[in-house]
Amino acid sequence: MPDPIEGVVQRRQNRRMTDPTAAPLTAADLVALARAARRDPPCPTCVSLVCPGWEAMPASIARDALERVGTLRDPTIEEPTVAEYHPAGTHAWSPEAPIAPRWFPYNRCDVWRCGTCARAFLRYTEYGGYYNEERVREIDANRVVDAPGPA
Repeated sequence: MPDPIEGVVQRRQNRRMTDPTAAPLTAADLVALARAARRDPPCPTCVSLVCPGWEAMPASIARDALERVGTLRDPTIEEPTVAEYHPAGTHAWSPEAPIAPRWFPYNRCDVWRCGTCARAFLRYTEYGGYYNEERVREIDANRVVDAPGPA
């Protein structure tokens, strides 16, 4: 049986080889990555990253233990929206917040997976006035929504 994660990675690599402005990963790609990972318990490599909402990237994580799968950034949009998608009244820090790839902060995320168990994560850098903070969120297939971007 073909590995669904490798299918997503291979499609992404094929798009990049033929088009340097390849489309970002889709909501369907995120769902496939999340469902393909070994679920329980979290492996020792990525256990500190397993969180339902956004958290600061732990300093203790070996960053080379994660493999970059792709991006949600659209190369054709110079300045992605900072509007958030919360139709059920959630907020950015809510564990229940939807993962909407065309909305902030997802539209600025790269997609990573654990090299040991293939658990998938979103990562982005929050740029504050006096600091930069890398943030991480595990991809939960049940939270991914293919919502159209803001008008």
